[in-house]
Amino acid sequence: MSDCGCNTTAPNDTERRILRIALGLNATMFIVGTVAGLIAQSMGLIADSLDMLADAIAYGIGLAAVSRPAQFKALAAKISGIVLFILGIGVLLGVAWHLVVGNHPEGYWMIGVAFFALLVNSTVLMLLNRFRHGEVHLRATWLFTRVDVIANLAVIVSGALVVVLRSPVPDWVIGAIIAVYILKEATEILQEAREARTAATSKPTR
Repeated sequence: MSDCGCNTTAPNDTERRILRIALGLNATMFIVGTVAGLIAQSMGLIADSLDMLADAIAYGIGLAAVSRPAQFKALAAKISGIVLFILGIGVLLGVAWHLVVGNHPEGYWMIGVAFFALLVNSTVLMLLNRFRHGEVHLRATWLFTRVDVIANLAVIVSGALVVVLRSPVPDWVIGAIIAVYILKEATEILQEAREARTAATSKPTR
């Protein structure tokens, strides 16, 4: 029996459905996190929300890459990595700005919003777990969400420290740590995208 390609439709549809759900949840949490971060004057929350914006962008790019050639998927992962890298630099600049002007973050706001975001991102991470060892553009979405979960936990801890110590320093430190972790994940995604592109271009054409 010849291979009609019919068996690829269901997996692709599943990928699209999961990515759409993840995109909607992260876009919503970006808005919630940004507003809460501005109200709470928390660099940690703002960094976390920007990370979720990067996720939403990655999911959108991942959707565009479904059923596309390997080179396009490598390019999609590269774009995701570049976006994440830029956001990481932006967070570091934000932390530096707060160090200069000073701020007074609201620890309880940080804990509450970050906990809610943790529930959302943990759900998304479970949905994306099937992509953990998948193609490069899909693995990038899983990596993005893993960053989110870790960042949520970090913001919860920093919020508790802000409350206990009555100091903005934990918020600044966590914001900077999240930024560095974002840059690390961006570098990893870019490296994998480079390797995937090399593998795609080196395949012999028939």
